[in-house]
Amino acid sequence: MARVQLALNVSDVDAAVDFYTQLFGVGPAKRRPGYANFAVDVPPLKLVLIENPQARGAGVAGALNHLGVEVATSEEVAAATARLAGAGLDTATEENTACCYAVQDKVWVDDPDGAPWEIYTVLADIPDGAGVGPVLRMVEPGSGPGSACACGPGGDCGPAADLGDAAPVVTAGHAGR
Repeated sequence: MARVQLALNVSDVDAAVDFYTQLFGVGPAKRRPGYANFAVDVPPLKLVLIENPQARGAGVAGALNHLGVEVATSEEVAAATARLAGAGLDTATEENTACCYAVQDKVWVDDPDGAPWEIYTVLADIPDGAGVGPVLRMVEPGSGPGSACACGPGGDCGPAADLGDAAPVVTAGHAGR
């Protein structure tokens, strides 16, 4: 099943989890310090909350972290990469990358105003305490597509092998990001 992903910067992840639990009638699928994600069936949505008060600011300013489409397989990510590149869009791919408490394959593109979109699949879960969490986009809009998270060891979305002793946990389904 494919579903749209919306990743938001929030000033207080606990308050945001309470609100979105009430709004969608489901609790988070994954909860880590400063991070939560919801796998909402109706409407089909992956909602990601990233606690970042400095980016969020007041009101809606800074609310968007990035957008995405979660797909079921790496083959779907590869097909999207070929389709997007074939359409003349600049793409950036990441394979077996550790990001937001999950190992993922993904492709990034930016919309004309620089909003980052990812098409991704979750390969494995990464346990809490593995030193891999969410942060803001590290690529400036207009500089070409790139990862909207820099959450791997050393501050970048590196290969999952960079996790050291914190081995990913393979899960059935897609409870990651």
